Amino acid sequence: MTATSTTTGGTSATAGNAAAANPVLRVAPASPAAAAAYFGASLAFHADVSDVAAALAADGDPGFVVLDSRSTESWDQGHVPGAIHLPTALVPEQAEQLLDRAVPVVTYCWGPGCNGATRAALALAELGFQVKEMLGGFEYWVREGFEFETWEGHERRTADPLTAPAGAEDCGC
Repeated sequence: MTATSTTTGGTSATAGNAAAANPVLRVAPASPAAAAAYFGASLAFHADVSDVAAALAADGDPGFVVLDSRSTESWDQGHVPGAIHLPTALVPEQAEQLLDRAVPVVTYCWGPGCNGATRAALALAELGFQVKEMLGGFEYWVREGFEFETWEGHERRTADPLTAPAGAEDCGC
């Protein structure tokens, strides 16, 4: 490997100092201990669609309830089977009547471009509920080929090969 020199914004960097020239490493990675703390915390706050689906499909109580935080029109268009419907704006006034504080709640909304599930999770946490957010929301539930309910009944779409492996039980993650 030969050392090359580049000038970026008035600073000189060599290949031996890739962090200065490389936008990925311009900010150094966290220490392993900090990374472990961060990623461990992330898993405490989030669950992915595949894991939620697997837990719901297993025999017995999954140990959590799923909460759809979208509007009634969105709920009618499709929702996770067995989910509780509680729009984000109504969480403060209705959560106590619909949810058991001893049972963790997994919230979801439309998808990665919507923060309704995050806002619902915050409202629930502020009320003293244990809560996680389902990454990907309803969009990825459908895109990964899981069954969903609409006002017309049950539906399932073919899994998108960009979100789930074709013909496999799970992604292997």
